[in-house]
Amino acid sequence: MSDSPNRMTEPGNAPTASAVADWVGNDAYKYWEKITQLIEQNYPGVFTPEWLYGGKKHGWSLRYKKSKSFCTLVPEKKRLALLIVFGAEDREKVESLRKGLAKKTQNEYDQATTYHDGKWLLLEIDTDSVVKDAMLLLAAKRRPKNGKKA
Repeated sequence: MSDSPNRMTEPGNAPTASAVADWVGNDAYKYWEKITQLIEQNYPGVFTPEWLYGGKKHGWSLRYKKSKSFCTLVPEKKRLALLIVFGAEDREKVESLRKGLAKKTQNEYDQATTYHDGKWLLLEIDTDSVVKDAMLLLAAKRRPKNGKKA
């Protein structure tokens, strides 16, 4: 598949908030706002979100990165996906919290492909339960600044 009709693939300027809202739809955009707010609250001043353009195939995504990648929000047609890449140390931490995750999230994690640079989990953010799981998984990558585990 050379280009993805599910992704925002228009080259040029990064998408605006309203363009993202239109693309992902109202429900998914509420989760977009929730995830971005939780990252800001749990990691104040740590990340400067950066829009990346992955060409016609991958389109636009919003990456959170400090020295290494934290997560990437991927606006897809009528849905929001969150990409988290887990290195070896991260995967050990995920194993310890795995039982606290929803079954669906556990299955997604188990089925995620492991490459040379880590395990790539693309999680559809479509319920409050998945938001909670996503924040737990992100806390396994980097401890929140406010001291809470998630």
